[in-house]
Amino acid sequence: MKKIINKTVKLDLIGIDGNAHAILGVFRRQALREGWTMDEVEQVLNEAKSSNYDHLLAAILNHCEVEDEPFIDEDYED
Repeated sequence: MKKIINKTVKLDLIGIDGNAHAILGVFRRQALREGWTMDEVEQVLNEAKSSNYDHLLAAILNHCEVEDEPFIDEDYED
């Protein structure tokens, strides 16, 4: 899927309510926190809402970037 805006937000949807409205809301809040304009946010949201639930997820995920947390093996001893 082509990106609507050439930007991403730092957002991991794991643990977020799978309801479409919840996903759209958390994306909107994070994008605005990261300095996106309302027009940019609305373009992505409109594309996400233009089809079915799978399309909504793909459109939102296409504009999300998950920061990798380093793996820490708590059982390893030096």
